Amino acid sequence: MEIIKDLRLAVLIDADNVPYSNIKEMLEEIAKYGTPTFKRIYADWTKPTVSGWKSVLLENAITPVHQYSYTSGKNATDSSMIIDAMDILYTGRVDGFCIVSSDSDFTRLATRLREAGMKVFGLGEKKTPTAFISACDKFIYIEILKEEKPVTKTSSSSAKTKSPDAKKEVTNTETIRKVDKELVKLISVSINDLADEDGWTFLGELGNLLLKKQPDFDPRNYGFKKLVPLIKSIHQFEVNERNTGKNNAVLAYVRVK
Repeated sequence: MEIIKDLRLAVLIDADNVPYSNIKEMLEEIAKYGTPTFKRIYADWTKPTVSGWKSVLLENAITPVHQYSYTSGKNATDSSMIIDAMDILYTGRVDGFCIVSSDSDFTRLATRLREAGMKVFGLGEKKTPTAFISACDKFIYIEILKEEKPVTKTSSSSAKTKSPDAKKEVTNTETIRKVDKELVKLISVSINDLADEDGWTFLGELGNLLLKKQPDFDPRNYGFKKLVPLIKSIHQFEVNERNTGKNNAVLAYVRVK
């Protein structure tokens, strides 16, 4: 899929609705799409529920913005974040926004920013409502950004013999979704939308179209780091990797069998 680089991004974080434990992975993910010009995080910093964020702000150069909760049950920090986003928009100093939240209250903000020609990236947990996801150009689930940890498993039989081959490392990752009929249908229809006379579609164009149709589409949601191995795992599709002859570059094409 196309990765948009060198965008100036305003990163706005809703501290009430995302965990601080994955901030390093979140910022690394954001760096794939552009350079953060603004990095701000919003909360009522008198609340103990956001105390965990305080230890990671300085080391990641994130500016905290304080907003008191005027009344219970109302999230004044959301309003503060929305006002700042519009102020930043009108400065003209950014090309896009990254809204880090799992809250559907930012749906209209994302829509408005896109109407103004901004690229909008969303980061949030898998509980994020569909409305906010659909309002973004691309939405990334925080769960798939967790650092992969090797897990050592030892079978009972091999443990008895204490064989040096007894231990096997497996990767412990979280899968957001399973490959199902809906995914196969989405990919099949998208291939047919782009296919040439022989039915082949360039994989890069396919990835971009899938993202337009479904902003939270990401091979990592299904346990694959890239689109090619995801496509190869589905038997209904055929992949043809062609050497262009230039710097040994290989282009992948796919079609329905």
